[in-house]
Amino acid sequence: MQSVMISNRFILGIVAFSVSFGLSLVPNWDFNKAFLTGIITAVTIYAAALFVDKRRRNYEMFVLGSLRKRIKDMEGLKARVVREINQIEEHHNLLYAESQQLQNQVTESRNQRDSLHRELRTFAGQKKQLETEISSLQTEINNLQKNQAELNNAFSVLTAEKRRLESNCNVSRTEITHLQSQISELQHEKQEVESNLTLLGRLKPQLEEKLYELRIAIQELEVETTQKNQLLVATKTEKENIQAILNYSQTQLAEQKAELQQLQGQISLLQEERDSLQNQVWELLQQLETFNLEPLAENSKEDDTELFPFSEIMETTTVTDDSEVKTLENIPEEWTNFLENLPGYELQVLKAIVEQDNSQAAIKKIAEANITMPNLLIDSINERANDTIGELIINTDLESLEVYPEHITHVKKMIAMHESFMARHASSN
Repeated sequence: MQSVMISNRFILGIVAFSVSFGLSLVPNWDFNKAFLTGIITAVTIYAAALFVDKRRRNYEMFVLGSLRKRIKDMEGLKARVVREINQIEEHHNLLYAESQQLQNQVTESRNQRDSLHRELRTFAGQKKQLETEISSLQTEINNLQKNQAELNNAFSVLTAEKRRLESNCNVSRTEITHLQSQISELQHEKQEVESNLTLLGRLKPQLEEKLYELRIAIQELEVETTQKNQLLVATKTEKENIQAILNYSQTQLAEQKAELQQLQGQISLLQEERDSLQNQVWELLQQLETFNLEPLAENSKEDDTELFPFSEIMETTTVTDDSEVKTLENIPEEWTNFLENLPGYELQVLKAIVEQDNSQAAIKKIAEANITMPNLLIDSINERANDTIGELIINTDLESLEVYPEHITHVKKMIAMHESFMARHASSN
């Protein structure tokens, strides 16, 4: 580069010398003066070229210094950008890990929802089985009614034909024994229906526990989402999707609660149908007794001795019914509804609270026998009381559980009425 510049300067000096020499030689034709002017012009042009080159070099050095400073600034900016990019990547990794955790929690909630659906399907199958059994009971009751009509016709024939009373009595006795066997079969089927209802009552606390666990899990998820909303400002779209999934799960939980309430209403309907069946069987027994007492009064003493236990049983049942009617008159209607809706094991819990000083151990045994927890039993009793009576009956604020003083008399009457009913049922069996 420097040799090229020197050659350019040399060529520029020769050109300037030749031009000035030619221009000064033409007017005067003085070679010495022309040569001197040519040398002066060549020297001045060469010095001007040196001065221009020096200035250009200084400017280039200045430009190079400014470029070096700019390059250093750009390198510092690049290093800062690289550090910020690394920080952004670390933050992105943290956000991705948290989103994976949220997705895992959502999958767990979906699995719990599927398990609840499967259990509800099994519960619906059991309900269908109960409906089929009830239909079979209704058909048998219709058969009993037909048999009753036949017995009425037979008794009318017996009153018209008194001379053939003895032969017809034997026939009526055989028919009565057949009806008693059918009644015993109906009682056995009734016990099976009651056992199925108790099994349904045992399954209900398990479903309530699972619903309670799902509520706790949903509350924990809501707390976690509120905490992460403050940290994850950049991931608003993902949070909206997760919130939509949570809302969907809450709607499904509400639907499941509605289905459970429908199942409870159906169970109460089954209980009412069972009570109606019991009343119909009792009416049949009373009608049979009225039909048997008139023709059998004319029989011998042997027949009277044979029918004495049956009449004695009827007297005991009427006495117990009169006592129950008196107790029912003393108890308000909402308390009778509460007793009808209350399962046997929850009534045992009330009995333990009323009769025992330290009822925690007894309640724990009852809860273990029915596959549930003591707190859930107490909450279930208070919920039933609130639905039927409109008030809570068990005080849970104290260390030991107790019934409120304004409700203790009604609770004792309920327990006494249930015990009398169970004793009558045991004596009839």
